[in-house]
Amino acid sequence: MKFLFWLLALFTAAVALVLAANNPGYVLVVYPPWRIELSLTLFVLGMLVLLVTTHFSMRLISALLRLPEYVRNFREQRALSKGRLAMMEALTAFFEGRYAAAEKAAVRAMDSGETSGINPIIAARSAHELREFDKRDSYLSSTEGKSVGESTMRLIARTEFMLDQKQPQLALNSLKELNASGKHKHIGALQLELKAMQQARDWDGVLSVITQLEKRSAIDLKIATQLRLYAWQEKLDTQVHDLPALQALWKSIPNELKKRSKIASTAAGAFIKLQDCLTAQQILTDSLNTQWNSELVTLYGDCKVDKGVAKIEQAEKWLKLHSDDAGLLLALGKLCLHQELWGKAQNYLDASISLQPSRAAYTALGQLAEKISKPDDAFKYYQMADELKQ
Repeated sequence: MKFLFWLLALFTAAVALVLAANNPGYVLVVYPPWRIELSLTLFVLGMLVLLVTTHFSMRLISALLRLPEYVRNFREQRALSKGRLAMMEALTAFFEGRYAAAEKAAVRAMDSGETSGINPIIAARSAHELREFDKRDSYLSSTEGKSVGESTMRLIARTEFMLDQKQPQLALNSLKELNASGKHKHIGALQLELKAMQQARDWDGVLSVITQLEKRSAIDLKIATQLRLYAWQEKLDTQVHDLPALQALWKSIPNELKKRSKIASTAAGAFIKLQDCLTAQQILTDSLNTQWNSELVTLYGDCKVDKGVAKIEQAEKWLKLHSDDAGLLLALGKLCLHQELWGKAQNYLDASISLQPSRAAYTALGQLAEKISKPDDAFKYYQMADELKQ
């Protein structure tokens, strides 16, 4: 089809040329005192040549006029290309752990005119890894007043820097600034907030952030449970000097956590220190009946209450199920010692030591020997307790 078109065009041009060559017409141009007479064919050809020459001349002039702009754009594009290559080099070096090279490449990208906000962030992170904090802060300050995305990168980076330097309050201030900017708090920011709350020992904040992360399925359930247990333990430890506050705190703990051995141990120890052994006994009993724990039952023997015989009976019921538990035997020995049941105390403490020698058991035997006026035996037991590391 294309061949037929060009063949038709060729025949048409040939016919037009023949007609033009045999055309008797002419053109007369008069400009006194001159008079020019041309054939019509020559005149048409001359006009065509003039038109074509004028067209190409105008294009050439236009190109010459645009040449400075073209050169400027070419240089800008070349600089931008170099900047992007430098940026990619900086990213590659940073993730490879070559922080000095990453910083130099990021600075080179910025100097070349690359305006991406990631360059100063990479430079700042690299300087931080190199412990050059003044340079780091200078790079970060260059991103202020930028777009929302670049501002977010700056605040997140600054938060991580402050956490790395154990300055949780400054980290929290950065996160507050991020929240005030109207940017929705994303998972990464919540994870940083959790770390900041832990460093600041703000356990109420820790519990709140854990709940938020759980709602977004952004934290493993086992890890969340462990963090929550630790937070409640720390909250309990802060109330060892105020019984009403400790009682109120204990009531606020979720029921599913109260019987956990770690929570029960911490709470019982706190109540024992504040002389509320009835509450401590109830906490330990509930936890042990739910899930047996040898270390937890040892605390049971430290509760000195008026109804000590009832406690001994409860412990002896457990002994039927856990006859080889050294901690339970130690607790029974202490309870019998409190009730001045010297013979039973001796038997239980000896049985505990036969299963697992412990400093607490030897100390209790020393106290027993003092009670029954055997100072030599007491000295021997105390000496044996000191020889044990635990």
